[in-house]
Amino acid sequence: MTEQNAIAGYLKTTGNKSLDIKAALIDNDGVLFDSMKNHTRAWVKLMKKNGIKCTRDEFYLYEGMTGSEIIKKKFKEGAGKVITDAEAVALYGVKGRYFTELGEVPAMPGTMATLEALKAANIERVLVTGSMQQSLLDRIDTEYPGMFGEHRVTGHDVRRGKPSPEPYLKGALKAGVQPNQCIVIENAPLGVQAGHAAGCFTIGVTTGPIPEKDLYKAGADIVYPSMEALAQALPALIEAIKQAKA
Repeated sequence: MTEQNAIAGYLKTTGNKSLDIKAALIDNDGVLFDSMKNHTRAWVKLMKKNGIKCTRDEFYLYEGMTGSEIIKKKFKEGAGKVITDAEAVALYGVKGRYFTELGEVPAMPGTMATLEALKAANIERVLVTGSMQQSLLDRIDTEYPGMFGEHRVTGHDVRRGKPSPEPYLKGALKAGVQPNQCIVIENAPLGVQAGHAAGCFTIGVTTGPIPEKDLYKAGADIVYPSMEALAQALPALIEAIKQAKA
């Protein structure tokens, strides 16, 4: 799909007459960091330690939910157990330890160039993630200096994670703009659903095993095969957005 077709499709679907993008709402895992391989390993270890059958692949599909939501879902489905908020916090702490023990994950190739292109276009950057993995959140300013500031929404800040639009609506609020003045950058179906439901122009990026068609099915307006591809295409996309009229 071309950038022009994606923008035209968004305008037709939303009924907006034009796009005036002021902010980019950006996911963490699979976008800022190539971290999902280790997250899925840590989740499987936690579940198996508690007698719950699972596969790594299913946790790619849960990406975007808060840790507590994932724990409550899996324990109810896999063990018939209702987990309290306090129990979920404790179990998430164990999962976080397993994740950290796997070693430091790399920054995602192409993401810094993407952020630099957004900054050059005077588009505010806002972190929007369901994660509460402090070992990663603490690295953002080191890996991406000057790119985010205090504009962040994490799993600590929402009652409902993705696919609820709440995280992205809060992200727009943090930036002081309307959702239809935002682009979303996501790699997971639940995150794409959340961005689409919030009314944002939603960009999917296939940085993991989930295919392009699943991101389009979830509501992505356009999908790129990598963050490097997005970085290369972004100046033209931004210019096409500026020129777009319904």
